[in-house]
Amino acid sequence: MSGIQEILLIVIIFLAIFFIPRITARNKDIRQPRALVFKTRPKLSGACRLAMAISCFWPLLTVGYFKPWQKDLLPFIYIGIGPVAVGWCLFWILTGFKKSE
Repeated sequence: MSGIQEILLIVIIFLAIFFIPRITARNKDIRQPRALVFKTRPKLSGACRLAMAISCFWPLLTVGYFKPWQKDLLPFIYIGIGPVAVGWCLFWILTGFKKSE
């Protein structure tokens, strides 16, 4: 029987550690529930949607043309991935200048 008593004592200590501070703190500090705020996503313009579509399809088209798994990888990187990366970098930089003004 002493094993069950020890387990019950550990459970009571555990409950006391976690629940007594909660019970005593309720009367001292009543917190107001925060209102739920839903952030709306910005609407994507037609130009932005077109840029995303081109960013997906341009590397796929250049993979089909250059076949980098059979030939050299460098032309594919320069012509396939390079323009997409440069375009999005420029967009990111220009957007940063627009928001700071």
